[in-house]
Amino acid sequence: MDTRKVINHIVGWLSSYVENKAPNNQTFVIGISGGIDSSLTSTLCAMTGKKTVVIMMPLHSSKMSLSKGHANFLSKQFDNVEVLEINLDEPFDIFKRICDAKKLSSDLGFANSKSRFRMLLLYQAAASYSGLVVGTGNKVEDFGVGFYTKYGDGGVDIAPIADLSKTEVSDLAKELNIDSAIIEAPPSDGLWSDNRTDEKQLGLSYKEIEEAMVNDKSENREKYLSIRSKNLHKMEPIPVCYIDDKIKNS
Repeated sequence: MDTRKVINHIVGWLSSYVENKAPNNQTFVIGISGGIDSSLTSTLCAMTGKKTVVIMMPLHSSKMSLSKGHANFLSKQFDNVEVLEINLDEPFDIFKRICDAKKLSSDLGFANSKSRFRMLLLYQAAASYSGLVVGTGNKVEDFGVGFYTKYGDGGVDIAPIADLSKTEVSDLAKELNIDSAIIEAPPSDGLWSDNRTDEKQLGLSYKEIEEAMVNDKSENREKYLSIRSKNLHKMEPIPVCYIDDKIKNS
């Protein structure tokens, strides 16, 4: 892959989109987690020269040093970047107490709710800055195995790296001199208190998934398809119950 050519293409695509499709939304709003996907996406947005607002949203998370380091990297490199840090511990804890009191406790539900709290904040910021919420999902997560939260990190306006594999994301990040600690860190969604990694949750490494996505003879193909089948509801349009005129008018 010609990494520089791909970088230039994405930066050009981002600029063209806001100029031609969203002229009233000239700001990019991105949540940065300290992970490689959000680090690459925020850097690409900043490279457009458009106002780029990066938001750190700690929520009982432990990766803040990496996100702060990346925020400093962006601030030094680009004068069009604004950095915000908004702690979501308190509102989430209130939400959790209310749910617990009503016997709506679900560990999986609470993990996904963390992602949705962040989405809520990103859209509030986007409204305040007349901006667009930029997605940070890659091709493996968004279209391979559906490894994201519906209406959480899956709730975005544009998705500039969604056609890149995890390996390609890493290649572009290296080209842009993103912190090697971010590139080498085990991918994690940061939604669980035990800091479990993405690959532990999926049961396959990203490289194994990438290989299985394109090779139907892969030894991991069956497992990949099993993971994918459980998440197809995330990757397909929302089912609509269409009502024939004969039913309406009978």
